Amino acid sequence: MSFLDRIAACNNADMADYVGLHGFGRRIGWVRRDRLELLARHDGAFRREGVGIALAESEPARAETAVDRALADLAEAGHIEAWRGERYRVAERYGGPTLMTIERAAAPFLGVRSWGVHMTGYVRRPNGGFDLWIAERAHDKPTYPGELDNTVAGGQPAELGLQENLVKECGEEAAIPPALAARAQAVGTISYRHALPAGLKPDEMFCFDLELPEDFTPEAADGEVHAFMRLPAEEVIEIVRETDRFKFNCALVLIDFFIRRGLIAPDAEPDYAEICSGLRRG
Repeated sequence: MSFLDRIAACNNADMADYVGLHGFGRRIGWVRRDRLELLARHDGAFRREGVGIALAESEPARAETAVDRALADLAEAGHIEAWRGERYRVAERYGGPTLMTIERAAAPFLGVRSWGVHMTGYVRRPNGGFDLWIAERAHDKPTYPGELDNTVAGGQPAELGLQENLVKECGEEAAIPPALAARAQAVGTISYRHALPAGLKPDEMFCFDLELPEDFTPEAADGEVHAFMRLPAEEVIEIVRETDRFKFNCALVLIDFFIRRGLIAPDAEPDYAEICSGLRRG
């Protein structure tokens, strides 16, 4: 196995299986071909447009209301699971204008790009190396139970800024105080196109690093984490490279950390250039 295997697992979508979802004069998502007729039945919200599908309303508030109604009906019929009651932005890019908002659980169903924050907490060893705080997801979590995560991660709600959301997630997931969480440094993004039964995730994650004190131990605060483990970076590298224990996108966040910290060297890793480009395929 290799780092490229982790990147391929994250970028597993065959885009021939999807058609564009259009609205407001632009493409806003990707819908699986086998769901076109299902969406078209909700003609107050969606309409067929050539080989693809589009929003039936062009005015944002009316479009949002109609889509909300259709998505609620689809969820009641069992087509959308794990309803969150959390709003996600629909936008062409993170800094672009919000076109509308939708229920978080429906974002993959419509192939709408989502954003999130992923934070890698590390401790600097006296010899110059790193230990990483790794989270094991709760075993009763509805998504990816028991898999390994970055120290803190969370989706990006419509109403919060990135740093604000990160501080919130740090407190909720790992009991990291706000003053300490605010020291996290933004270090870039990863992006991918991941197909899963719910639909398509053409997502972009904002990555942060946080150097944690030697005497600080994260604590599972909200029940989403089973336990935290402090592991040498060398051991985490082996887990990422040789197993699929990490949640698909968390593996890419860690590969990015390894590269930035010089833990994967271009002379020692023949796939170095392909790994670097693969972190931003989305």
